[in-house]
Formats: sequence, structure tokens, C-alpha cells
Amino acid sequence: MRTGWRRAAWTAALTGLMVLAISAAPVRSERSSVDLAIDAARTALSRGDGIDGEMKLRAALAQGASRGEVAAWMGLAYLEQEDRDKARAWLGPGKFSPATAAQGWRALGQLELLDDNLAAAGRAYDKALGLMPNDPSLWVEIGRLRYAGGEHVLALDAARRALDIDPADVRALEFQAQLVRDRYGLVAALPWFERALIHGPDDVRVLVGYAATLGELGRASEAVTVTRKVLQLKPGNAQAFYLQAVLAARAGDYALSRSLLGRTKGKLDSYPGVQTLRGVVELAAGNTGAAAEALEDVLRVMPDNRHAKDLLSAAIFKSGHYRYVTLRFAREVAQDDASPYLLTVTARSYEALGDRMKAGELLDRAARLPEARLAIRADTGDVGALLAQGSGSAAQARAEAASTANPGSYYAQAVAGDVELALGDGPGAQQHYAAAARIRMPTSLFARRFEAYAIARDPVGAAYLVTGYLRQNPTNRTAMRAGAGLAIASGELPRARAMLAWLRDTGDGSDVKLLCDLAMVQAGQGDLAAARGTARTAYRLQRASPMATQALGYVYAADGAFAVQARALLDKAQAMVGSTPLILQARQMLAARRAS
Repeated sequence: MRTGWRRAAWTAALTGLMVLAISAAPVRSERSSVDLAIDAARTALSRGDGIDGEMKLRAALAQGASRGEVAAWMGLAYLEQEDRDKARAWLGPGKFSPATAAQGWRALGQLELLDDNLAAAGRAYDKALGLMPNDPSLWVEIGRLRYAGGEHVLALDAARRALDIDPADVRALEFQAQLVRDRYGLVAALPWFERALIHGPDDVRVLVGYAATLGELGRASEAVTVTRKVLQLKPGNAQAFYLQAVLAARAGDYALSRSLLGRTKGKLDSYPGVQTLRGVVELAAGNTGAAAEALEDVLRVMPDNRHAKDLLSAAIFKSGHYRYVTLRFAREVAQDDASPYLLTVTARSYEALGDRMKAGELLDRAARLPEARLAIRADTGDVGALLAQGSGSAAQARAEAASTANPGSYYAQAVAGDVELALGDGPGAQQHYAAAARIRMPTSLFARRFEAYAIARDPVGAAYLVTGYLRQNPTNRTAMRAGAGLAIASGELPRARAMLAWLRDTGDGSDVKLLCDLAMVQAGQGDLAAARGTARTAYRLQRASPMATQALGYVYAADGAFAVQARALLDKAQAMVGSTPLILQARQMLAARRAS
């Protein structure tokens, strides 16, 4: 997240500095050769040409310009070329002429932000702010700095200040759109993107953000239209091609997605999301080696990414390297929270190697859903370690101290909520989560808030949370799954069925638990033909699953035409998990039919 904000901030800073460069050009009756050379350099920088800008600034130096007159612009030229070391040589000393000091300090602030020197970035921005306190784009950059540094409430304040200064500033509107998206959701962000486009209809950065938001809302045709406009304005734009590739993959056209991804020409390969998509499309094309390479890149940056591990295991398995699957994922498989998919692929690898005992052991584990465990965020110091050691009170005290010291930090509030949740205090967790949600509301926080409501036995609060989240993020799968669970609990079977069927049809067709839930809902509605098909699919996917076994047994018992098969399945399920209410109810249906 922080890397993305820094990159966005860099682009924003360059844009702001270029605009300022043009507007700050001195007005003289006679232009000296030095002035003309510097003006030409600023013009080059305004179109994003750092190399041409550098050459023209060197010409200005040769004609007698002082280092102070060109330092700010030369630093900007090297930032445009992504050469931070050379940029620092010009910006680091802070020796700028009075006319360029604001631009120089601003550029230095951006350089420090790129190098993750947040305190130094803050000092440089403070100096720039002292020289131009009413520049909205500078306030945007300061807001991005605060966000990167965890001062989230102060970042919101900076965004408001920028808009107070100039409600029509495109960068300020774009920043507000991003903040609203994080805080409230996709739907709420759209008007801010649209307002930015009113004032900057050809602004490529805003168009890209708008297209991404439309795409996540499921408005694919509108998103494609916007990306086409981006490509008209900036042919070859990698982000536009990437967004089109994502939309194609969501539509199931992996060949088109792969083609579009190739048109990014590797410009976005440092992003884990891009490499994950590459892994998916290469796997679909049968290029298991290329898929594995892309997914290994993801795991180098995000070593705990479960989805990437699952995809990588599939790529290695499909390439026939069964022994490597067992070696590559030995550590993950040894852990209690290994995903059922990874366990199944590893089991099939052992099976192919002739080790049926090990394969059976892993298949049994895959069939039993792991107990959900709360994961304290990795960047929370020793709070997670204290909890793991059983020192709940110490962890609670540490988390409370952090949230009190920095109440405007999303992370501090979220971690304090995590500790309360781990200690079983749902209402206490909810207090901190609500404070965090006033800053950001990602899916991970939604899931924790939903769990806190469950611990507090508050279905009304949970329903309110789910309804509000889906109103803003109507395609969010986690919220949709939670909503389906609430609908089942309240007897709203048509609503539950619609949600579960949508999840199945749009990507969760191999989720055994989801299929079992859907089969039970279909049976509850009396649609036994649909229930049989769904339950059979779940059972074929995981024959060792007690959940799938008893679900199919129940549906067969309800049908009445498969009594023998129903008894066999129920006996099998009972041998695995003992008598459950579902098994008991199914046996009662069989007994009633026999008695009649």
C-alpha cells in the first residue's frame, strides 16, 4: 500500500512542479539567454521529458546560470528519469535561488518520500509550505506523505485543506476520490472522480482511477470505454492495457487477457497484482513455467500470499514436477492453516509419487476446514508475539497505548481491535474497528468487524454492516458470503440462494463449503434436482469431506429416490464426525419414508 502511495505521490509531485514551473516563469521585457534556456528546460519537463530538460539546463549552466538557479529543475529532471542519486546531488544541499526555493524544497520532499525518509520528507515539505502555503497540489503531496507515515486523519485534513483552497484542483479531487474510496467504498468514490474529470477531462491519471473503480463495480463496458480514451490520449499506456487485461480475465477470456498484458511491455511487472494476473493467464494458456516464474515473483514480495501459493502449486503440479511440489511447499503444508487447495495439490503429488499414505493424510486434512485464526498484522511490533505467548493483558496494554498515542492511525486502531477480538471482547474490538473505519474500510477490516459482531451475538449490527458495505461495494465477495450466511440464518432462502449462486458462477465453483451451503438452501426451497447437482459437485471435489458427504446424504434422503445411497453417505459422514443435527434430520426423513 505504502509503495503505491509513494509512486502516486511522485507522479503528483512532478505534475505539480511542472505546472508551478510554467506559472512561476519571470516576466521581463528582455529575456537573457540563461532565462530562455531555463524556460525551455521547464517546458521540456512539463511534457515529461527529463532528458531534454537536463540537456537544456546544462546549456543554461554553460551560458552562465548559477547552480542555485538550476538546482531545483535539474533535480526534477533526474526525478523524471528515475535517477534518485543524481537528483539528490542537486536537491540534497538545499541551495536554491530565492525564485526556485519553493520548487526545490518540494522536489526534495518528494525525493525523500521515494526513499522512504518520511521525517526528512516532512521537513522539506514544511519549508516548501512556508513559501507557498496556499498551493493545493502541495497540500495533496503533504497528505500523501502523512498517509504513507500512518498519520491518516492528518492526511484527510490535508485533502480538505487542498479543496478549501481550490475546489476545482484536479489533483486535490483525485486524492479525495482515493481517500473516499478507501474510507466509504467504490460507489461513494465515483462522484469525486467524475468531478475531477469535469475540471480535467483529459487527465490520464484520473481516467485510470475512474476506470479501475468502474471495473471493480462490475461496470466492465464503461471501464473499457474509459481505458480506450486513455489510450487515445496516451498511446501505449501500460495501466490502461492492464485494466483491460483484468476485465478480460474476469470475463473468462484468458487469451485476450494474456495478449493485453503483453502490451504493457513489462512496465508494471514490479506490481504483485500484475504478476498474479500473469500467472493466471499463463497457467490458462498451458505455459506452466512462465506462470510459476511470475508467481514466484509475487511471493518474493508477498511471501504470505495464499492465493499466489495455490496458483504456484497448480503450475508446478501441471508441469509434472511432483517431487518439487512436495519440497517447495513442505513448510506451508506443515502449518495448521495451510489452504485446502494447497493440501489437495500436494496430496495428488504424493499420490503420483506412489506415497498413498502421505497423500491420504493430506486429503483428510484438506477435507476438514481449518479452524479460523485471527492474524495480527505483521507491522505491529511485538503485539502479535505477546498474544502468541499467552500474554493477553500485556498485548492489550501495548495496543491501547499505541492507539492512544496515535488515535488518527488506522493501523493503531485496527491492531487494538484485533487484540480485543483475540481476547473475546467483541464490543471492545468494535470500538477500535469503528475508529479505524472512519479512516479506511478494506475487506480485511470488514471481516474483522463482522467477526466482532458474531462474538457479541449482535445479528442486527452484523446485518447493518453487511448491507452498508454491499451498498458501496456490490461485488465484494467477502461481504456477499457474509450476507448469504445472515440470509440463511434469518430464513431468507431466495436471497441466500441468489448470493451463493452468484459467488459460485463468478469464481467460487470449487469452494466445497459454499457448494454445500447452496445445496442445503436449494433443498430447503424444495428444488431437489438443483440440490442434487450442487451436492454431487461438492462431493466429487472432496469425497473425504464430512461436510460434502453429509450434504449429499441429506439431499438424497430428502429426495427419497436414493435411500440406499443416502444411508451409505450418512454412515460415512457419521464415522468421520459423529452424529450431527443434519445427519439426525436426514435419518428421520428416511425413517418417515420407510414407515409410510
